[in-house]
Amino acid sequence: MIFTALATDGSSGTVMWPGHGAKAVFGRSGLTPAADKREGDGASPIGVWPIRRVLYRPDRGPAPRTALPVKAIHREDGWCDASGDLNYNRPVTLPYPASAEAMWREDGVYDIVVILGHNDDPVVDGMGSAIFLHLAQPDFTPTAGCVALDRGDLEALLAEAQPGDSLEIRA
Repeated sequence: MIFTALATDGSSGTVMWPGHGAKAVFGRSGLTPAADKREGDGASPIGVWPIRRVLYRPDRGPAPRTALPVKAIHREDGWCDASGDLNYNRPVTLPYPASAEAMWREDGVYDIVVILGHNDDPVVDGMGSAIFLHLAQPDFTPTAGCVALDRGDLEALLAEAQPGDSLEIRA
C-alpha cells in the first residue's frame, strides 16, 4: 500500500489511506523535489519513500501494533546529520564525534518514529538526513523536513502498514 502525504497549504495537509484521512504537518519550508533536497533546508522531499521500520520510546508507551519491524529507542540512540561523515543519514550511538540528532527527545515527537527510505540506498552526502514520519507537536508546528501526525492517527496507520509499504509525499 502507498500512504499519501498531501501538502495542501505550505507545511500543512493530510495523510490518506483507504478509509482514512489524517491531519498532517510537513517541513517548515514546505515541500521540495527530492533532487533539490539539502541538509538543513527544512523541506520535506517529494517522492515515494519505502517504510523501513518503526522506533518507539518504551518509557512512554508500549510498542505500536504493526506488522513492520519495531525496535525500542534507547537514551544513547542518535541519527547522524553531519555532511561528510561516513555515517551520514545513519543511526549512531551518542555521544558521537560529529553532528547527530538525539532520538530520545523530551518533546515527545520521537515517542513513535517511522524510518523512511529517503536518501538511504545509496546515501548521497548532503541530500538530507533523518526524514521520518513521527508524532506532531500538540499545536502541529511544522517539522524540520519530516511528516508528522497525532498519536492516534500514526498508530492507526501503523496498524494497517505492512512490510513493502511506502509513504508518498506530494503537493
